[in-house]
Amino acid sequence: MNELVECVPNFSEGRNLSVVRAIAAEISSDRSIRLLDQEMNADHNRCVITFVGEAEAVVEAALRGVRKATELIDLRRHRGEHPRMGATDVLPFVPIGATKLERCVELARSAGERIGSELRIPVYLYEAAATRPSRQNLADVRRGEYEGLAREIGTNPDRAPDFGPAAIHAGAGAIAVGARMPLLAFNVNLGTKDVEVAKRIAKAIRFQTGGLRYVKALGFVLQERGIVQISMNLVNTWGTPIQRVFALIQDEADRYGVPIVGSEVVGLVVQDALVDVAEHYLKIENFSRDQILENRLARRIGATEQSVAEFLEEVASAAPTPGGGSVSALAGALASALSAMVARLTIGKQKYAEHEASMREAEGKAVLLQRELLDLVQEDARAYEAFRSASRLSQRTPEEVLLRERSLVEAARNATSVPLSTAEASVRALEVALQVASFGNQNAVSDAGVAAWLARSGVEGAALNVRINLNDLPAAEREEFASRVERSLAQAKELHASCVAQVDRRMRVA
Repeated sequence: MNELVECVPNFSEGRNLSVVRAIAAEISSDRSIRLLDQEMNADHNRCVITFVGEAEAVVEAALRGVRKATELIDLRRHRGEHPRMGATDVLPFVPIGATKLERCVELARSAGERIGSELRIPVYLYEAAATRPSRQNLADVRRGEYEGLAREIGTNPDRAPDFGPAAIHAGAGAIAVGARMPLLAFNVNLGTKDVEVAKRIAKAIRFQTGGLRYVKALGFVLQERGIVQISMNLVNTWGTPIQRVFALIQDEADRYGVPIVGSEVVGLVVQDALVDVAEHYLKIENFSRDQILENRLARRIGATEQSVAEFLEEVASAAPTPGGGSVSALAGALASALSAMVARLTIGKQKYAEHEASMREAEGKAVLLQRELLDLVQEDARAYEAFRSASRLSQRTPEEVLLRERSLVEAARNATSVPLSTAEASVRALEVALQVASFGNQNAVSDAGVAAWLARSGVEGAALNVRINLNDLPAAEREEFASRVERSLAQAKELHASCVAQVDRRMRVA
């Protein structure tokens, strides 16, 4: 990617998983866009979606997300701890790699102009994209939230939007669009129910009220956990490192006799920011970033090798994703890639002229299957994360309990559908493997055999992931899923046996 840009929109929905998934699906409908992270918080009633891609593609993805949020979120019925003024509350563009902040300013203003004209939502530019100093700080832009802005937008010249109508959008409110450097969303939880303690500590640490530079902080109640939280944006972790912020919070909490019971990172974090914390608290002497294994590897190996190494590291980590479902899909994708290779080693060879059409057909099928199964690698991980998000939804009221139950069923259905798709696609990969094993270049027949074993593994592994989710589905759906996966297993067994037999026969002849 030549002009890499990250976008981190915050949407005013943290309790309805189906809404969040619909927005994320719109954003990632362009396959050039990489969805990196998705966080939901029921108390804040807010979600954060992080994605990355080429500059212009990111703008289009952001607009799709804003459009979908406008359809599905109504600010008139929204309640949550976090301040908000819009269905899509903030839309920041962040430079990555060699991309300049000035470029992200251009993107923010372009996106803001289109949101204002196409969706008729008032747009306020903030941070580096701000058109006036008073709008650089997001808190000043969002002052009064949706309700306050609705009263002032048409009468107070200071609240006139940069783009769009000088009237609040009834359902979608308004939106802040900006450009900024990477920041860290960092929260610290306190073991008390007294929200005034959290608010006083937040006031002590935030720059706007005399605290630490580059720190924005608010105090909230986490009703579901019976504790309070200091929610922060650390906009420059080099200027004010995490450990300095944490230490000041610890000192202030001690003053009030309140313990820190935990902290959390929302979204993604720059590696160096965490290394700084380790270096500080461990008192490491003469430490160099070059001593970090991953940093050394990143310079020594190519991008393709690095991506494989990173995937293996993620699989080996303590995180539940990517897991067996993603690995099964990868096995099917590798099988398809091998079949495509065998077909291409056959096409154009005089010896195999009679099978030219068959091999071209096999090549086309294999390439499509490779793409489909590679997409399923990521889709499987997202399906599992969606199920985990549904299980964490609030249960404070009967309505929320019902919503959680529905979201769990929907998430379980998706978590079962994805590996079933992997199993069925891997069966088709076996069909292609049999085709190239039967008529492909004899010198590459062993590769066709490897493709068969990989594709069979893809089916068997995906079937395990279907079966483990069946009990979370309604009985009628359970029977249909079970029937389809058993059919895939039977087909795979037969195709695999035929393929192995063909490989053995042709290897003996050779």
